[in-house]
Amino acid sequence: MPESLVDESLVDAPDRSFIDFPFQASAGLAARARIGAVVLASDHTVEHEFWEMVAQPGVAVHFTRIASSAIITPTTLAAMEDTIASQAALILPDAQLDVLAYACTSASIVLGEDRVFGQIKKGRPEARPNTPITAAFAAFDSLDVCRIAVLTPYTRDVNELVRGYIEARGYTVPVFGSFNEPDDNIVACITTDSLRRAVLALGKRDDVDCVFVSCTSVRLADAIASLEAELGKPVLSSNQVLAWHSLRLAGIQDQLAQWGRLFTL
Repeated sequence: MPESLVDESLVDAPDRSFIDFPFQASAGLAARARIGAVVLASDHTVEHEFWEMVAQPGVAVHFTRIASSAIITPTTLAAMEDTIASQAALILPDAQLDVLAYACTSASIVLGEDRVFGQIKKGRPEARPNTPITAAFAAFDSLDVCRIAVLTPYTRDVNELVRGYIEARGYTVPVFGSFNEPDDNIVACITTDSLRRAVLALGKRDDVDCVFVSCTSVRLADAIASLEAELGKPVLSSNQVLAWHSLRLAGIQDQLAQWGRLFTL
């Protein structure tokens, strides 16, 4: 007979209808880090791509959604500011987060990183704050690139703000491409072939060091490594840089070359 796994003293307890079992607890899914992200209600893509890149062994990822319009304009982007803190606070409120990312590139630019960070700190004071544009700047510096070709799905009013914000940080934008589509529901369905053609057209210019594709709704992560191989230059996307920088802020240095040159740094 195999040795019993049941503590007989528990079974012989006076009230056998309730048995209290001893247990041990581990660090759970977040043995190395716990990362949270506030995602736009209209975003189809970021949870899928961010999870694929960030959810490494011992790294837990948790999301919450923030009310947002599917039509992306400076006005609809700015309208989210006052609810960032309350939505950040909903992620495992009794557990510690290492990093909290606000996963919207254009809103982080419209509001400004300092204002977004202030809202994140209200909701999650213990977490290191992050945004896609913050992560993009960290990526530019780590890759030592300064002449940035930018590709977005945004309309002209948002694009002008994006270009100005990047150039104000000391980078140059020799060329700026756009699909001019304000609806997040459509942006999420832009094909990889359409993105590849645009990225290659921008990246092949001699006055460009790197291509940055801005918008967390854009699906590009799986194609980045092959695009870099063809161009011989770094290719970055909002979700890719946000994932990389969130890991690095959390102290995770895993080398994941399948997600592009950036993930080897």
